[in-house]
Amino acid sequence: MTGDRDIIIENIDELRSRVAAAAARAGRDPAGIKIVAVTKTVEPERIMAAYQCGITDFGENRVQELVQKADIMNVECKWHMIGHLQTNKVKYIIDRVCMIHSLDSIELANEINRRAEKAGRIMDALVQVNVAGESTKYGVEPASAPDFVKEVSRMGNIRIRGLMTIAPLVSDPEEVRWVFRGLRQLLIDIGKENIDNVSMEYLSMGMSNDFEVAIEEGANIIRPGTVIFGKRKS
Repeated sequence: MTGDRDIIIENIDELRSRVAAAAARAGRDPAGIKIVAVTKTVEPERIMAAYQCGITDFGENRVQELVQKADIMNVECKWHMIGHLQTNKVKYIIDRVCMIHSLDSIELANEINRRAEKAGRIMDALVQVNVAGESTKYGVEPASAPDFVKEVSRMGNIRIRGLMTIAPLVSDPEEVRWVFRGLRQLLIDIGKENIDNVSMEYLSMGMSNDFEVAIEEGANIIRPGTVIFGKRKS
């Protein structure tokens, strides 16, 4: 594990350097970019190594993994639900996560609102937008996003904090720059409407293969996994 930990430390140092360089190219302060380390299939010991390097936000795709890892680690870190969330799984994470990045239906919003009210909390959420229009991806259509946000804004126990998207996996991240640019413009447009109970402050976009382009286009939450923990187990 010592060797593994050393690799993770080196990877995080390199990641931070790349984040800083991308931020500089965009004239931005890297301190304003949150790294949410994606822990899908990553063992708790290796997550703890990242935590000891100052990574305090972790993102999980699967509810069961999130619950298990949060219980095992038992440290002061923040968990983000970044994968598709089924309504019948909301109850397991409502008191464990700081933010849900994958709000993509009114049915899900209603369940989150109901469970959050029962838990006595306001749940921060990002609306997942399928900017690229991929049939294999979840998310609301860009044209539907403003009305979706307005409908959710009326729910008392959810607060929309911004937008999230997943770009197509390509060999050259320049090919998906338009996706990130489109999400940023959508965030600006929705923000101009000054909707009550909505703050368009977070753009969650960019993963290991494309986070630098995402930062150049305005991402202030990135979701790298492989560049921190190495190639994912299947």
